[in-house]
Amino acid sequence: MSEAVQTLAPVHAEGEMPTKTPRTTDMRSRGEPALWSLGGALAIGIIMIIGFLILVLWNGIVTFVPKPIAIVTELDGTVTAGEPFRAETFKPAPDMLAALPAEWQAKISANDGYAHRTLYRIGNFDLYGEDFRWVSDFSISKTEYREEMVFVERLEWGPFVGTIKSFTVDGVEHAFTSPRDPVFENVHEVSRDRWRKIADIEHDEIGAINYDLERGRLDVRKIELESGKQSPEYIAAQKSLESQSLALQRDYDAYAKQVQEMRSKNALNTLTLVEVGGRETTIEFSELVRAYAANDLSVLQSVAVYFSRWWEFLSDEPREANTEGGVFPAIFGTAAMTLLMVVAVTPFGVITALYLREYAAQGRLVSFVRISVNNLAGVPSIVYGVFGLGFFAYVLGGSIDALFYAEHLPNPTFGTGGLMWASLTLALLTVPVVIVATEEALAAVPRSMREGSLACGASKWQTIRYIVLPRAMPGIMTGVILAMARGAGEVAPLMLVGVVKLAPELPIDGFFPFVHLERSFMHLGFHIYDVGFQSRNAEAGKPMVFVTTMLLIALIATMNTTAIVIRNRLKRKFSGSQF
Repeated sequence: MSEAVQTLAPVHAEGEMPTKTPRTTDMRSRGEPALWSLGGALAIGIIMIIGFLILVLWNGIVTFVPKPIAIVTELDGTVTAGEPFRAETFKPAPDMLAALPAEWQAKISANDGYAHRTLYRIGNFDLYGEDFRWVSDFSISKTEYREEMVFVERLEWGPFVGTIKSFTVDGVEHAFTSPRDPVFENVHEVSRDRWRKIADIEHDEIGAINYDLERGRLDVRKIELESGKQSPEYIAAQKSLESQSLALQRDYDAYAKQVQEMRSKNALNTLTLVEVGGRETTIEFSELVRAYAANDLSVLQSVAVYFSRWWEFLSDEPREANTEGGVFPAIFGTAAMTLLMVVAVTPFGVITALYLREYAAQGRLVSFVRISVNNLAGVPSIVYGVFGLGFFAYVLGGSIDALFYAEHLPNPTFGTGGLMWASLTLALLTVPVVIVATEEALAAVPRSMREGSLACGASKWQTIRYIVLPRAMPGIMTGVILAMARGAGEVAPLMLVGVVKLAPELPIDGFFPFVHLERSFMHLGFHIYDVGFQSRNAEAGKPMVFVTTMLLIALIATMNTTAIVIRNRLKRKFSGSQF
């Protein structure tokens, strides 16, 4: 045996060192270069994700931080007052450079021809016609931060930057001292309470009157379509509607008078604003959201302003082309659509996967179905939107309108985009994910468990229901989580099947049938697109884009975390369960 081993050993000449196998060959044989490449790609991906989240979180968190107001006086006498928004370097035009003093020309030349400038949020759109203004460093004569400068947030025309000259209470003028003046704060609170009561009356009481009138009109229209205008039923219904309209009109007049009285009282409470150039404008206290002395805020006051802005953002409706105010309708619409999508996609996906894995005879047809399902996952989402609009809204919704809502025509009820059609469209978009995940979860259940159940006398369905499905449930939940993550962030199909820039009514209200799945809705993803690309001022929309993106990520993470907790509980419940 030793001789055989010796003959197999490499023979070297006397004094010659034996050759060694190159290290690179050993590394390739062990796959280390591929391992490094995969590890590096994973690290780069993680770094990119973390960097993106940090970018969104930082810009979103600081959006509502109150900033000081700078008063910049330029060499030509122009005075600009506003919040420093951002700064950048730029290359001045030759004619601009030639008009500068020699000192600045030398500085710019030393900086390779580049200069610095700052973008100020000046507000006062009703006076200036612009929200932002660039000021170059070389044109600045002096910069001040006066304590009397006030940042005013209004319901219309965006913020106002300047000072408050005076304010009136019940028509009596008062000198302004500070936004924290008890008289100023009290009249503001009273006026805003009246404004909210007016909004409640218009939405609830007057809204109920309009709803009753519309329902009466539709009932009469329905009788007209069924029996004709000459029928006794139609004549009786028409008379009943006229008497009902008279009673409702009296109620409407009473509420309208009450609203008018409150508006007249609010008109007596005003404040006069003065911009840095001396021009004045007057607004009602009811139009004032908040006002604060930006250059004279303590830490606690800054924190109070910060959190009050967050509360407004989470609880109010948007205003000023969605660049200000809140996004509560979008939060509600996103959550409602995602939950309805999950309710629709889960049973269809699970039933399909059960049939393909447990009942269908494996063959070419089933293989073709699986290939088709996998290919559906790669179809562009906008194609699903076109299908949803054509099939769900126009065909299915149009048929529902013709059968059950003929009195509403030609105004469509279900024959146009709405919450239900959007949810079903996204359910179609995400059903391949649930099918594939469910099939993999079913295949992971040991065959011995099925055989043991069948050997004990259980039927196939009993085995699936009590043995297979419970143990596959964690994998099914994984598919549902993936579907939620994808569906909640989709925007393109929603633009065709129900999402709108501003939805005046939520899908749930106090009017029968209380849940209105046919209504259009707002969505955080579309809100980001609209603010970022459709607003009149892209700069004004940037902060809202970041904070809405952060909110959308948080909402998806919350829903996914809830599903993950349920999945983990199911895993613990069935871990170690064996026959």
